[in-house]
Order: sequence, then structure tokens, then C-alpha cells
Amino acid sequence: MIHHIASFFKKYRHIWLLSYGFLYLPWFCYLERTVKAGYHIMHVTLDDYIPFCEYFVIPYLMWFLYVGSAILFFLFKSKEDYYRLCAFLFSGMTVSLLICTFFRNGTDFRPLIDPGKNICSAIVAALYRTDTCTNVFPSIHVYNSIGVHIAVMKSELLKKHRAVRCGSGILMVAICLATVFLKQHSVIDGVGSLVMAYVVYWIVYGYGPATADKKVTEKVLG
Repeated sequence: MIHHIASFFKKYRHIWLLSYGFLYLPWFCYLERTVKAGYHIMHVTLDDYIPFCEYFVIPYLMWFLYVGSAILFFLFKSKEDYYRLCAFLFSGMTVSLLICTFFRNGTDFRPLIDPGKNICSAIVAALYRTDTCTNVFPSIHVYNSIGVHIAVMKSELLKKHRAVRCGSGILMVAICLATVFLKQHSVIDGVGSLVMAYVVYWIVYGYGPATADKKVTEKVLG
């Protein structure tokens, strides 16, 4: 038994990156416990035009499976994709924690929920009880969903799996929409995540305007 465990960790020694959770979770829980008042309200006019829809709790919760499955898939199937995905996710998550530490933020537009209306409303009510309305900018739900979809689209292993790539894109969009339709986040939280994703993408995947021009030139010159 010990031999099998040792062999596993020797073969997949890059699993050590997941120890990042020992940094992220205590830090995030600390912010959830301590940011109770005096925080900046993230709210823009567009938020008021977006209706609440409890059914978006389904893709919202699928985020956990989406992100977790992607990490595990690349852990076992592609070390390079795994490293890039973890670098993308963990760097953005760290920046998010730093922002929330020094720029305390939250929302103020959660609606009253009738948990007896339907099963989705009951789940949202439970979500509201366990997840505070603070530490929302930028949205990790949005950021990580973008990161996973980028990893899926950039992976050579999944180039020919059109259904997986399309399904990933649809789920990514649904999760991003869920954050605002559940009133978990302001639109500005999502915009912040998009900006951060663009910057981190350039760093992790080495792609920017200069790089793109170089690739086009290389193709033209053969």
C-alpha cells in the first residue's frame, strides 16, 4: 500500500501545487469572518436592470465541478497544461485576496428569498446563509471559469474534442451570468475579473500583441 502511494506521488509529483489551498482557504475564511462593516459597496446602475433568477444556482454550483475536474484532468493527462492552469488560477486568486484585504468590498442588493418557492430558491437561501456578501471584487467564480475555458481551448489533448470545447464555453458563460443573476456579484466584479484574466493570460500563456505579431510573421516567412 505504502509502495503504491509512494509510486503515485513520484509519478505525479506536480500535485504539490494543490497545497496552495492551505494558503488560500485560511486567508479567504479570515476575510469572510472579519470583513463585516465599513466596506466599499460594489454597485453599478446595470445591476439594477438585471433580474434575480434562482435557477442560475445550478451553473453557479457547477463551478466547483468545472474547476475541480479540469485541474484533476490536466494533473493526470498533461503536466504542461496543469502547470499553466494552476499558474493562471492561483495567481489570480492571490491577487483577489490581496485586493479584498486592502480594499474591503461587498454588495448590498441581495433580495429576500422564499425558500419554500422551489428547490432552487431553497438552495440560494442556504447559499446566502453560508456565503457572505463581502469579498466580491474581483469575482473568483468568473475569473476561474475563464481560466478553465482557456486551458481547455489551449490544450492539444482537447483540440479534436469539439463537444468538450463547446460545452466548456457554454458552461463558462452560464457561470459568469449566474454571478449577477443570483445577485452574488455586481457587474463590476465580473469586469474586474475579465481585466485580471487578460493580464494573467498574457503572462502565463505568453500571448500579447507583440507575440501575436511575431507568430504571424513566422507563418508568413515560413
